Amino acid sequence: MKRYISWGKYFFFNIYNQDVDGENNVPAEYTSFRNTIKEFDAIVFVTPEYNRSVPAVLSNALDVGSRPYGASVWNGKPAAVISQSPGNLGGFGANQHLRQILVPLNMPVVQQPEAYISNAAALLEENDKVKDQGTVQFLQTFVDAFVHLIKKYQA
Repeated sequence: MKRYISWGKYFFFNIYNQDVDGENNVPAEYTSFRNTIKEFDAIVFVTPEYNRSVPAVLSNALDVGSRPYGASVWNGKPAAVISQSPGNLGGFGANQHLRQILVPLNMPVVQQPEAYISNAAALLEENDKVKDQGTVQFLQTFVDAFVHLIKKYQA
């Protein structure tokens, strides 16, 4: 079972272009990505904030997965959004923008708690463990809410 996926390996050189996404001319990267996403029951988006929005590679992945029209691999998959930034706002803009994008993709999203991780670099020890126990407890609450959402949509 795959535990995570990195968008970059699929799309670094393949910006979505509907003109080349026809019945007989689908780029192999699009097909591979779509098939991979189909295997997942739910998606956790963890994103940095770039210019108050999500990185282009994430937007591109969402575009590729949403096509062809009527066959979106995102449709109905429960989602959770975590944003992070080195600043104090914790990626608020990216978080809210991503939530807007997920609405037409028909992805139910964890509403509460919202997860904005500010000063992200200061939260981790050298071994990438979270330093602050309060943050660990918050993230557990977030995961619990996500598991509840997944169960709701699997029922």
